[in-house]
Amino acid sequence: METSFWGSLKEDINEGYNKLFGQNWPEWVAGVFLAILALMIFLWQSPWGIAGGYRNWGDWMYFWMGVTETRPDIPWMNTMSVTNFGLFFGSFVAALMSRQFKVRGTSALEYTKGLAGGVLMGTGAAFAGGCNVGGFYSAIGVFSMGGYAMMVGLGAGAYLGLRYLLWEMDAFPSKPYTAPAESSKKSLDWSKVQPWFGGLFLIAAIGGALIYDSMDNTQIGILLLFGLLAGVIMQRSRFCFVRAFRDPFMTGEAIMVKVVALSLMIYGFGSAVIKWNYLQPDTMGVHHPFWIGSLLGGLIFGFGMLLSGGCASSTLWRIGEGHTKLVVTLIGFSLTNAMVLPIMKSHSIIERLGSGTYLPKVVSWYLTMPVFAFILLAWVIVMAWNEKSEKFVAF
Repeated sequence: METSFWGSLKEDINEGYNKLFGQNWPEWVAGVFLAILALMIFLWQSPWGIAGGYRNWGDWMYFWMGVTETRPDIPWMNTMSVTNFGLFFGSFVAALMSRQFKVRGTSALEYTKGLAGGVLMGTGAAFAGGCNVGGFYSAIGVFSMGGYAMMVGLGAGAYLGLRYLLWEMDAFPSKPYTAPAESSKKSLDWSKVQPWFGGLFLIAAIGGALIYDSMDNTQIGILLLFGLLAGVIMQRSRFCFVRAFRDPFMTGEAIMVKVVALSLMIYGFGSAVIKWNYLQPDTMGVHHPFWIGSLLGGLIFGFGMLLSGGCASSTLWRIGEGHTKLVVTLIGFSLTNAMVLPIMKSHSIIERLGSGTYLPKVVSWYLTMPVFAFILLAWVIVMAWNEKSEKFVAF
């Protein structure tokens, strides 16, 4: 049977679209792509972070409420804030184009836990000098030893958070949340029009980057696109740092541990090339309070992310899917981080918790990469053993 050129093209486009938005991407693909994006952000400006953008939003909330008089940076001119906007819109676009966007409500208890989790994560990020991205992922990727301390803290906090959730299930059994009944009269098949809206928002986001470029703010415009790509990748792959620290204790599963370790391996080796060749300053991104601040911050943050069901990055992409609980988490995180960090600075608390420690200055560049690789491989090996033995499973 003869097929026309346009018919073949349409078939190929539909097949490609279904692969991109009709099924979830493998987690390892997300790990590789996110590492490449992180390196591009590092080369373009500085190591990838999220908490700074949240803090900027919290500063504005306080300014609007009249609590503070100092006008913060404009959110659409703050680099971390713009990257966060991009991550949210990328997830929103991907959710629409995959027909997965839906406003999802929950119970009063879950909203309360979302707020408490946000407060704890905002506090933990202040202690650790960053969230799960800036204080753990990027910190390890740029050889800040605070990242390893936060890694341990995140694991301990996740374990305690999981133990609390198990206790809560036994002590306060609750009925499943029932969403309000939808009207039987539907004037529009939402599932059919979602991809069209997704395409429009994608065009709008790209247009926003072009507007930045036309205003001689190309750097910010590109960061918007980097964030957009990160949001698409995370939403389509269901990539979540929480799983790397929760699943080994909940089910024993180590898939996300392997993915995060792979991603960090790529990020770290790329970062070594960038720093060793002075494409960026060698100590750029090394500011995390090692070791007390990072460890304690990770512990608090890890407990909070179990309560809320999302970390700093997954909070954004889950909001893009319509999860209202995470909106409460974002508000709690932003307000708390914007309040706690200035208090800690004004009382010189951060200096007492440690200082930025650069791994190559401790063990030399020649041993940095073997030590870096050994720690990640050890993490994978121990968690893979736990997957088989269930030694650390909390149940």
